[in-house]
Amino acid sequence: MVQAGDFKNGLTVQIENDIFVILEFQHVKPGKGPAFVRCKIKNLKSGAIIEKTFRPEEKFPNAHIERKNMQYLYRDGDVFHFMDNDTYDQIELNAKEVGNSLKFIKENEIVKMLSHNEKVFAIEPPQTVELEIIETEPGIKGNTASGGGTKPAIVETGATVLVPLFINTGEIVKIDTESGEYKGRA
Repeated sequence: MVQAGDFKNGLTVQIENDIFVILEFQHVKPGKGPAFVRCKIKNLKSGAIIEKTFRPEEKFPNAHIERKNMQYLYRDGDVFHFMDNDTYDQIELNAKEVGNSLKFIKENEIVKMLSHNEKVFAIEPPQTVELEIIETEPGIKGNTASGGGTKPAIVETGATVLVPLFINTGEIVKIDTESGEYKGRA
């Protein structure tokens, strides 16, 4: 158990049956009334970031999060298959459990599985990935990097991203997996 008064950035705690990581905290001692701890916390299951206040003496159970590298093997309908490259154990997750976390991930890529009490609750893809553009409108002569315009493009995983006007079909681009933004040519 950890008291709210002992919160630190990066600490994971269990609050109301959900697992949260402390992003920011601030001890506040107002002129009137009792002290409190103002926190910005992120729900690791849903990804939602919320602000909450706690009394410094409130206690919460520590949430030990296990992060394990797993290889995304393939998708079979609504079931996703993963393998631990150390033990060769395989696990299956349904589409609801996976959510949008594999939107930019190709088969055989390595992802991090986040689990609590041996129950996987989230998948962390790499920060950036390199993907091939399989469909987009052709670039127009004169469009340069400073042009500022964007157009939709479909990448090899089937996801749609906005890319600069000068990007053509067949090019390899870097994509930020968290925001889905184009980061440059590979």
